Amino acid sequence: MRYSDLAGKEIVCFDEGIRLGIVNDTDLIINTKTGEVDSIIIPYGRGFFRKRMIVIPWKGIKKIGRDLIIVDLSTAQDYEDIVRRLDLE
Repeated sequence: MRYSDLAGKEIVCFDEGIRLGIVNDTDLIINTKTGEVDSIIIPYGRGFFRKRMIVIPWKGIKKIGRDLIIVDLSTAQDYEDIVRRLDLE
């Protein structure tokens, strides 16, 4: 699946049914050795200065449909921890 196939799809949490965002507003963490998507980073919330970042591992994506991507928030990881681990700061 290509990123362009995901573009424009809404991301929805299947437990609470809340809208988390649209793929166009997200970032992906890609494993450079395998070329596979490791996680999706979703900016969430309505903060003026800073939005909360939610990181959903690929295994937390339950279904990719025509218009929606359904995710499991219980698999979410800490964004700050992942940035430190990947040394992206």
